[in-house]
Amino acid sequence: MNYACFTVEIADHIAHIRFNRPDKANSMTPEFWAELPQAVDRISNDGEARVIVISSEGKHFTAGMDISVFMSGGLDGDATNAHVSAEAFRYKIKALQETFSALERARQPVLAAIQGGAIGAGVDLATACDCRYASADAFFAVQETAIGMTADVGTFPRLVKLIPEGWARQMAYTGERFPAEKAMQIGLVNEVFETPEALLEGVMAIARKIAAHSPLAVTGCKAMANYSRDHSTADTLDYISVWNAAMLRPDDIKEAYIAKGEKRAPVFDGLKPVSK
Repeated sequence: MNYACFTVEIADHIAHIRFNRPDKANSMTPEFWAELPQAVDRISNDGEARVIVISSEGKHFTAGMDISVFMSGGLDGDATNAHVSAEAFRYKIKALQETFSALERARQPVLAAIQGGAIGAGVDLATACDCRYASADAFFAVQETAIGMTADVGTFPRLVKLIPEGWARQMAYTGERFPAEKAMQIGLVNEVFETPEALLEGVMAIARKIAAHSPLAVTGCKAMANYSRDHSTADTLDYISVWNAAMLRPDDIKEAYIAKGEKRAPVFDGLKPVSK
């Protein structure tokens, strides 16, 4: 399927979503907000891919929300219908939020390879991914503050759980750019690579490691990580016990050990397709 703002390729069980509007700094147009969750849901439901990589062409990962999104309703400033407009605008925001929640909901881990700027909604997208990696020239900015608004599509509920709260607050309050090294220092990114080329090569190597493992075990890891972030230790331990009681697969364990003994790559069954 063709998309307006990115391409999707699946090879060797790795789905690669690549933003392809470098001339516009990969800004997020109205089409982007509708198409990204469709693409991610399709990859997740199909089950062929075992990991998703998101990268970009050009100088910047993404400049964030395109101005056309602001101009497409909800900010008309009609004082006579302010409350009615506000109620409707809430649903517009919720639809935008769903775009990045799809990344979190995907059955597969999502890895972000970030070069140049991850600005505004780019931070929201990055924080919805499982792991973030950056090139040395990358930077992160909660740009919404600098243009007179409070970030609303995912920054606060996710960023404050990824990095120390004080740093999350400073990023939001100041709107300043956090360079890649600082982002790694505070835990926003896992690793920094010297160049964009080395970044993509490194992230793809990590993706291949993930894809080599049992897809059932990996999707279980993602489900448990997401659940434990939002629940108590006691609740999470109980959920893990129920998960493994239902989904622990002896055949995968057996294959992993046999393959290791035979010095070969293990062969695992993929996830089954699901329909919405």
